[in-house]
Amino acid sequence: MSRMSMFNSPLLLGFDQLERTLDRLAKSAEGYPPYNIERIGENGLRITLAVAGFTIDDLAVELVENQLTVRGKQTDDTDRVFLHRGIAARQFQRAFMLADGIEVAGARLDNGLLSIDLVRPVVEPRIRTIAIDAGNDGPADNTIDIAARRARSR
Repeated sequence: MSRMSMFNSPLLLGFDQLERTLDRLAKSAEGYPPYNIERIGENGLRITLAVAGFTIDDLAVELVENQLTVRGKQTDDTDRVFLHRGIAARQFQRAFMLADGIEVAGARLDNGLLSIDLVRPVVEPRIRTIAIDAGNDGPADNTIDIAARRARSR
């Protein structure tokens, strides 16, 4: 049974990579650590993760292309003897997909909360006029070689 794509509208062309990314993030979502996302000013965002018990050395924040990944790994202290252990030393990985153009301004760990500040630059609208050919180059159903057309128009 094939599943219905939410991007199957003819008005949403070229969004297949976005759909694959959303599927991947949905499959890897877990509840730990809890987080907040808040708007800071007009063009800023802040992701705050509750990482009580983690030190700066236990945490890593990494941006690869548009995916922001936060990893935490605690090590067990073998010198300690627990009579009861209700707080486990655990590891986590939490991923956030950022829109194009969003930049990471910095990260701060304070009182068990890891805050990552993001800046969304103001995008100026870009208007471009597209030239229309007369159609004398051949049948309309041929694949258009964009590079060749650009070279001819220069």
